[in-house]
Amino acid sequence: MKLELVIRSERVVTSQGVRRAALHINRGRIASIAPWESVPAGCSLYDAGRAVIMAGLVDSHVHINEPGRASWEGFSTATRAAAAGGITTLIDMPLNSIPATTSLPALQAKRRAARGRCRVDVGFWGGVVPGNVAALLPLHEAGAFGFKCFLVPSGVPEFAHVTERDLRAALPTLARLRTPLLAHAELPGPIDGATARLARANPKRYRTWLASRPPESESDAIALLIRLAREFRTNIHIVHLSAASALPMLRRARRASLPISVETCPHYLAFASDAIPDGDVAFKCAPPIREAANREQLWRALARDEIDFIVSDHSPCPPRMKTGARGNFFRAWGGIASLELRLPIVWTAARRRGHTLEQVAQWLAAGPARLLGLEGRKGVLAPGADADIVVWDPDKMFHVKRSQMHQRHKLTPYNGEKLAGVIQATFLRGRLIFADGKVLGRPSGSLLERKAH
Repeated sequence: MKLELVIRSERVVTSQGVRRAALHINRGRIASIAPWESVPAGCSLYDAGRAVIMAGLVDSHVHINEPGRASWEGFSTATRAAAAGGITTLIDMPLNSIPATTSLPALQAKRRAARGRCRVDVGFWGGVVPGNVAALLPLHEAGAFGFKCFLVPSGVPEFAHVTERDLRAALPTLARLRTPLLAHAELPGPIDGATARLARANPKRYRTWLASRPPESESDAIALLIRLAREFRTNIHIVHLSAASALPMLRRARRASLPISVETCPHYLAFASDAIPDGDVAFKCAPPIREAANREQLWRALARDEIDFIVSDHSPCPPRMKTGARGNFFRAWGGIASLELRLPIVWTAARRRGHTLEQVAQWLAAGPARLLGLEGRKGVLAPGADADIVVWDPDKMFHVKRSQMHQRHKLTPYNGEKLAGVIQATFLRGRLIFADGKVLGRPSGSLLERKAH
């Protein structure tokens, strides 16, 4: 077999640990992991020196918003940012686009909007909303990777939130299809009660926003989802876990072998509520960023494999939807844009706590790939896997500058932060798509489909 490319480094993150190795690549896939010295005559060589080589990152929680709200973000700009951040696979959330991806025609509209414009591989979640049970099978057969729901209002009218009754109607279908339900796990009751008690509180103070989304709203929602998972044996995935108070019940559910998985996000691991300035609505998200002690509990849960992985929940908007609120956390759009910064944010905080490159690779690549049913193909450096690769320097520091970001709008709470971990190059199926701060070539990403069981 004639090899096309060898990519090698002194530090390659494999399932057997970090080692000196050479990746042999043929026809867009990893043919073998060979000794560092193995460079057959006639093939191209990319020598990364001491930089780290890791599997291309997988981000299963990205709001691209196209069609319908491409002025917020779009396939072209989102996938440019992904390539710049070492992300080679991302999955688009079903809301914030118009139409929302809650029917087969809507998924087809998504694919038309994305075709020929993606610089990384892109797949799609479907949505569960009241009354769309009949649409779930067609969406699944068309390749949707699973289905997202909200247990509280989503913020957009096209994607209504569900009740327990709605979930009971949908879960038998999802169980039969063996496809996951992703749940935004907050219940309205605790939020409504807290908001009523805060009627006279200053809406520009971050602690007012934090108090309006109490941890009970997450814990109560997760308790409901665990009960439904036990009853229907449906795979349920908790998105963007914020409240560490839910961890004990999740631990018990795992011990009982219930089909529950959990993710968290960089902003819950990097920031703490007491350091967020009043009026700085760039930090607004739901669930909210909580206290430093809560953050450290999330880190401990990651180390114990009680949280499966870390995704961006990249949710951008035009800056006026933040700044136009004039510091009012209740009027500002809730969402944090950080797609291309996910690796350095996590690594900066992880290495401070003594975590390893192997753990980071699990949290940012292998873990999300498992949720998607893409293990063995994405998120891992192994023979037969796609040659999706990120090359990065974990020791080099940089300051986040809005002017250098690739997302459509540059507003982010990370502006000015000093982070460790500079992305040097990104390869998609063996093709160099990002190097030295520049996105290269024409869009070559594929539209992915989950294989129907």
